[in-house]
Amino acid sequence: MTTSAPSHRPPGPRRAAALVAVVSLLTGGCSALGAAGEAADGRPAGAARLKVALVAHGGEGDAFWDLVRKGAEAAAAKDGVELAFASDSDATAQAELVRDAVRDGVDGIAVTLAKPQAMKGPVAEARRAGIPVVGLNSGIDAWKSAGLLEYFGQDESLAGRAVGDKLNGLGAEHALCVVHERGNVAMEARCAGVKKTFRGETENLYVEGTDLDAVTGAVTARLRQDPTIDEVVTLGAQFALAGVESVERAGSRARVATFDLSEELVAAVRKGDVQFAVDQQPYLQGYLAVDALWLYRTNGNVSGGGVAPVLTGPAFVTRTNVAAVARFAANGTR
Repeated sequence: MTTSAPSHRPPGPRRAAALVAVVSLLTGGCSALGAAGEAADGRPAGAARLKVALVAHGGEGDAFWDLVRKGAEAAAAKDGVELAFASDSDATAQAELVRDAVRDGVDGIAVTLAKPQAMKGPVAEARRAGIPVVGLNSGIDAWKSAGLLEYFGQDESLAGRAVGDKLNGLGAEHALCVVHERGNVAMEARCAGVKKTFRGETENLYVEGTDLDAVTGAVTARLRQDPTIDEVVTLGAQFALAGVESVERAGSRARVATFDLSEELVAAVRKGDVQFAVDQQPYLQGYLAVDALWLYRTNGNVSGGGVAPVLTGPAFVTRTNVAAVARFAANGTR
């Protein structure tokens, strides 16, 4: 690519400098586009941005999924990706959201497998359409058989076993594991993991997680029925806060521990109202899922080689280390 000055006179110094700048910009543009006229991400020059859909199973108003979404949005902004985020706690509705993404012809889909059987059909449709699908948050035991490319999340069984060991160290004897979404494989795995390593008694209490007042009432009632319960283990930050209230209402000696974080939960750990939290880093899960699809589309990268999950947890947040997490929680990213 060349430019030339008019032939009737040589350019002056100022005009020559301007021409050099133009030539540099033009040749630089040719280099960025490449010989085939492609953009830096491998797509044809002028082509639309990559479009990625993240379809989760979170219920409305759940602060946990706000963190997942923030992470996904941060990755999308970095990569120049157009992100469509959707979530529905009903498995059938979530499956339809995945099908909507397939019909929209997105370039990649990130999906949670809280109820893997319900996602099997939609994921297969995406694969037939040539759309790569990655998993996050739920479904660590199902992502490979479902045909997903990669997985980002916590090994919930491992996390549960770690909690059981932690409770042994704290001298607990009777744990109540509060399950706020029946049939969610991740939640069942957490409580099963606790039971596997905890030397005391473990029982599950199933509650309706969409109604926090009902959760508080159910936990309060169970604590009143059985004063031997000395540990309430919840599976989400807001449920831990409800558990603290339940303990107070019941006049129970039980302590509260939980999976997952929020800014309010961090404050409760600092005060000592909650013993500890298991952080699976939802912001990171959303970020990695979107970034992975961009990397796969633009450079053929597959994290974990497509055979191993990328673990984002578990990490314990206790009163001794909570200060290091607090500033990130205040930013809304932990």
